Amino acid sequence: MSDIVRYERLDAVAVISLNRPDNLNAFTNELRADLLEALEKAQADSGIKVIVLTGEGRCFSAGADLNDDVVDRPVGEKLQHEYRPVLEAIANMPKPVIAAVPGSAAGIGLSVALQCDLLAMADNAFMLSPFTTISLIPDGGLNWLLVRQLGYRRAFQLSVESERIPAQRCVELGLANRAVPADELRSFAVDWAQVLANRAPLSLAATKKVMRYAADHDWESSYDLEAELQDELFDSEDNLEGIAAFLQKRAPKFRGK
Repeated sequence: MSDIVRYERLDAVAVISLNRPDNLNAFTNELRADLLEALEKAQADSGIKVIVLTGEGRCFSAGADLNDDVVDRPVGEKLQHEYRPVLEAIANMPKPVIAAVPGSAAGIGLSVALQCDLLAMADNAFMLSPFTTISLIPDGGLNWLLVRQLGYRRAFQLSVESERIPAQRCVELGLANRAVPADELRSFAVDWAQVLANRAPLSLAATKKVMRYAADHDWESSYDLEAELQDELFDSEDNLEGIAAFLQKRAPKFRGK
């Protein structure tokens, strides 16, 4: 992993930062590979409970680097073999991933941000789907993410008109959880992550799994998965610890068991 992706461990929190600020953290082959490596490192570390994903400088990511990205395979193959593993790593890892968005998240940078489980934005930041301005379509799963969140008409409009959506409006639309002062974004995201890191990790993982499943499955199968996962969690060490802590009116000490 090169220095274009920074990896910092703060107790039980991993902070992963895209670090091409002079290029607005636009994605290249190297950046995609290094981001995947960083995500895999955080997942493999049992001491890491929550991940914060952010961008250095004045932008989360402007999307694909149209100047420097190496055209060594068809774009569809890049989406399948280079971007998709990154997006699936975020979705499939059992640990929560918080996106902290400074400045803007645009193009496939927006796809990466929206793929995260929670999202905080600087209050002067915005989201942008600019694909139609260069005669492309939203990608990186962005069509599914936007339609699921906004409904077809609103998602279609903001995409074909390349509408800039300011942070507070993103919160109102449910695209983001919080809009915070720009100079407090990183500390806010890390503090949020540290709070979550004290929660029961098995519960966080199971909740993430079933809610992502429920997003595009029916009630019946979602109910079945809930029951299956609840059965796995019930009477676990952390379940018993949580109940004991509640009855004893103390903070629980979860071990992920």
